[in-house]
Amino acid sequence: MRFPKNKIRQLVVLVYRRQFMFKLPQTKIHWANTIFLTSTLLISVVGVPIYLWNFGLDLFQVALFFFFTFATGMGITLGYHRLFSHLTFHAAWPVKLWTLLFGAAAFEGSALAWSADHRRHHKFVDHDDDPYDISKGLFHAHIGWLIFRHSPDTPLTWVRDLQKDRLAWWQHSHYLKIAFGMGFFLPTLIGFAWAGWQGALGALILSGFARTVVVHHSTFCINSLCHWIGERPYSTKCTARDSFLMAVCTFGEGYHNYHHEFQYDYRNGVKPWQYDPTKWAIWALNKIGLAWKLRTVPEEVILKAQIAERQHCLTEKLSSSSTPISDALHDMVQSAQQRMHDAVGQWEVLLAEYREAAEKRGQISRRQRRELRNRVAQAMERVRESVREWGNTHQLVYRAMQAA
Repeated sequence: MRFPKNKIRQLVVLVYRRQFMFKLPQTKIHWANTIFLTSTLLISVVGVPIYLWNFGLDLFQVALFFFFTFATGMGITLGYHRLFSHLTFHAAWPVKLWTLLFGAAAFEGSALAWSADHRRHHKFVDHDDDPYDISKGLFHAHIGWLIFRHSPDTPLTWVRDLQKDRLAWWQHSHYLKIAFGMGFFLPTLIGFAWAGWQGALGALILSGFARTVVVHHSTFCINSLCHWIGERPYSTKCTARDSFLMAVCTFGEGYHNYHHEFQYDYRNGVKPWQYDPTKWAIWALNKIGLAWKLRTVPEEVILKAQIAERQHCLTEKLSSSSTPISDALHDMVQSAQQRMHDAVGQWEVLLAEYREAAEKRGQISRRQRRELRNRVAQAMERVRESVREWGNTHQLVYRAMQAA
């Protein structure tokens, strides 16, 4: 006896609602996405162990898997995300073509459709019109929004500028052919050239299906876990968070709080030590002339955002205490805050002087530029000390209020 199709649908939706606590109205299942996502996962889970048991694993298959993982992952983060969605830099046509070909092989839609969804996400983050709104549950933000469509697909009117790009429009028009050709046929062909049908089978399973699953869930983590795990040093206006762990899993996209506050910066890991291979790749492309007009946020703007957010958090902490702050403690906080603002102001003045000197390289000696750079570094150290003192003063005042 066949189970009615509508009953299956109702059962799936019921399990989704109860297990993952989403807040959606009655939805429809996107069958094409559901079948593809589940079939690639099942083939990987079953096929990889069987292949390894029968044929083992050689260095070629490992290298091919990592190459396609890196190429398709960067096709999304460098191409779809930072190049097309946010226009954080300009790129030569070989770079665009590479990211469009391997981005399609990630099986996440065309660059135009992906960018339309992503721009909509930034405009309506954490609200109903956000395609992968985290407030509807972790599962919804991760993969549920692809399986259960509660609203029409995002129209391409969100990317009118990108529609003028001939390469992007070509990829959109031939997306499925490019995706299957680059994502499944190409690794299979390379495997066959290396070791015949055994190599082709291994490449299809490992660099085709398994790699697709890995890249899918790496990217999906940006929409889900990057809004759930980590800190919010730049802004608490939305759920986006910074996390080194997530950066490792997502080709550097894990510094998501910074990205949502400064979305037009080509860097996500803005600090020199933060893990962001996509940033390093764009920087390298710039050095060899394949990328230009890299957009960045000035240091002083970033620092002020951090200070403003920390001040907001510390002020909230003080105001949450049942004991009112005394005049003496209030003066102590204000004094520390004024010293911090003075230090930041002096640093900004010196930084402006240094930038002006850098633009007049022929008119100012190398020694003078070096002295200016040292003064800027010293001023920055004074800023760090004043920020630490300001934070410690808040903590001291808070403890004094709690003890009163």
